[in-house]
Amino acid sequence: MPWSYVPAAGGAPGKGDVVDYRKSAQEVLDNIGGAENVVSAAHCATRLRLVIADNEKVNQEALEAVDGAKGVFQAQGQLQIIFGTGTVNKVYEEFTDLGGFETASKDEVKEAAAAQQNIFMRAIKLLGDIFVPIIPAIVASGLLLGIMSALDYMSSNGILAIDTSNFIYRIADLTASTSFTFLQILIGFSAARAFGANPYLGAVVGMAMIHPSLQNAYTMASEGVQTVVPVIPGLYGFDWVGYQGHVIPIVIAVGIMAFIEKRLHKIVPEMFDLFVTPLVSVLVTVLVTFVAVGPVFVWAENAILNVIQALLTLPFGIGSAIVGLFYAPTVVTGIHQMYTAIDLGQLAQYGVTYWLPIASAANIAQGGAALAVALKTRDAKIKGLAVPSALSAFMGITEPAIFGVNLRFVKPFIAGCIGGGAGALVCALTNLAASGTGVTGIFGILLCLAQPVQYVIMFAVAAVVAFVISFALYKDKDTEQAAA
Repeated sequence: MPWSYVPAAGGAPGKGDVVDYRKSAQEVLDNIGGAENVVSAAHCATRLRLVIADNEKVNQEALEAVDGAKGVFQAQGQLQIIFGTGTVNKVYEEFTDLGGFETASKDEVKEAAAAQQNIFMRAIKLLGDIFVPIIPAIVASGLLLGIMSALDYMSSNGILAIDTSNFIYRIADLTASTSFTFLQILIGFSAARAFGANPYLGAVVGMAMIHPSLQNAYTMASEGVQTVVPVIPGLYGFDWVGYQGHVIPIVIAVGIMAFIEKRLHKIVPEMFDLFVTPLVSVLVTVLVTFVAVGPVFVWAENAILNVIQALLTLPFGIGSAIVGLFYAPTVVTGIHQMYTAIDLGQLAQYGVTYWLPIASAANIAQGGAALAVALKTRDAKIKGLAVPSALSAFMGITEPAIFGVNLRFVKPFIAGCIGGGAGALVCALTNLAASGTGVTGIFGILLCLAQPVQYVIMFAVAAVVAFVISFALYKDKDTEQAAA
């Protein structure tokens, strides 16, 4: 029979440290409504990920008591049980054996979970599928932009003597802006993959929308629109301007292209499909986008960004504080997957994003709240989960802290939200902005090298406020019962 030793918080094995993988797997199965209630099952590095048919049959309290389980939460249509690295693999093997399940990948589980979600949440997931894959490219450029901005500041203020004609400096400066200069191509490629279309055709659509023969959109403010192309002479025409600085119109355009391509594959004879389908798909998409769809969604995107910016710039930082206060709840619902689009939109329009520092404040605050639980609890199991979860949140990964600790005990989660609001208030009052997206928490300072002091202050305020409130409010269950 498979067993394992899981060291207690104090280091030596204690009561309950021996984990019977098969017994744990059976307990999980018994408390989720049996094998017939499981749509799909997979695991990641630390968590058992399940898609459940009927969540009413899930006994979450009993699952939290399963031997070896360090936490249980539901997110994005999945029931996730934290077992930890190494243990989760063994429990998963026994779980699939007991239930007679076929092994599934994380992506397959995500697809199964998405199929059970409503249209709005599926749209949010789609945005995540589009923007998350391009984050590494944006992070690389954003970090380099931050470094170049800091070097420029130090050079212009006599802090450092830098030769800006040096070949290393010039290549670094070139590389820093590359991802943002050709962002629409990256989005086109990624969006096509998310829509199930040919990603290279998606890239071509992105290229067409920033083609050098078009007037660069960034010159409109100083030069105005140079050319208007008539569609119906005297009645309607469109601006011969590129889509630099825009995100959503590219996504919509590629969505149209995917729709056309998939239907052409069904009706065009195979011998003509290779050249007819790509030609018609790209030409019709670009035509429809420039003439009709593009201008509409440019207006819509600008309106959304203007509303967000108006909220963030409300007097006394009120708007930013509200966003910081409610940021973590949007992580719980999965809405946060769309926030990369906001970051990219702000970066394209303003050259910086004011959204990312607020997200960072919210993440840091949840870490502070979880750390308070770790230091106050006398339960070794909770402490063993809360410490790494807090550290993870300080690094920008909040799911373990939110779902494994804070939301489970409610009051720490509320404390984290308040801390996030306080940190966001600092962001507004100091006008803190980031040069890129994708990195929050401790390493988020690398995107704010032009304002490192402001970032440190934000970090301290968010973490301390959340920690103090969480420490004051949190009590172990047995302590609460004794007080009652």
